[in-house]
Amino acid sequence: MLGQRPRVKASALWGLVGTFSFLVGIQGYALVTGRVVSIVVLGLVGLGVGVAAGVSSYVVDRRLEEANEHS
Repeated sequence: MLGQRPRVKASALWGLVGTFSFLVGIQGYALVTGRVVSIVVLGLVGLGVGVAAGVSSYVVDRRLEEANEHS
């Protein structure tokens, strides 16, 4: 399914990038401050960040395509 729809595939990949970026950032925070964050909290917030990144990527891509068609 994802192979047939490039916009969905790109949005899913941006969601993964957002998730991993958040997890790397929070790991850096934990290393610098010494504060440990619960793995459950990391998973839930990381999932939320990934979904938000994927959905916003899909919406922005669609709007940019529509704007380019009108130009």
